[in-house]
Amino acid sequence: MAKPDNRADNVEKLQEMISDTMENMRETEDQLKAHADEMNAQDVQDLRAKNARREEALEGFREEIKDEADHQNRM
Repeated sequence: MAKPDNRADNVEKLQEMISDTMENMRETEDQLKAHADEMNAQDVQDLRAKNARREEALEGFREEIKDEADHQNRM
């Protein structure tokens, strides 16, 4: 038998994921500001691309929070 879908803490988990992702982005930007001139150009490009993917993930997390809010309002 499948476990029931427990969505009670989804928004909290998503908010934590947003916070963690934003912190990782800040740390990467700080690293780039401090050391980009010492780094290999490919590494700099890779870190910028990683932050771009993180930004996309943030958008997805925010959409999921909206979906969860809609789900909560329907109940």
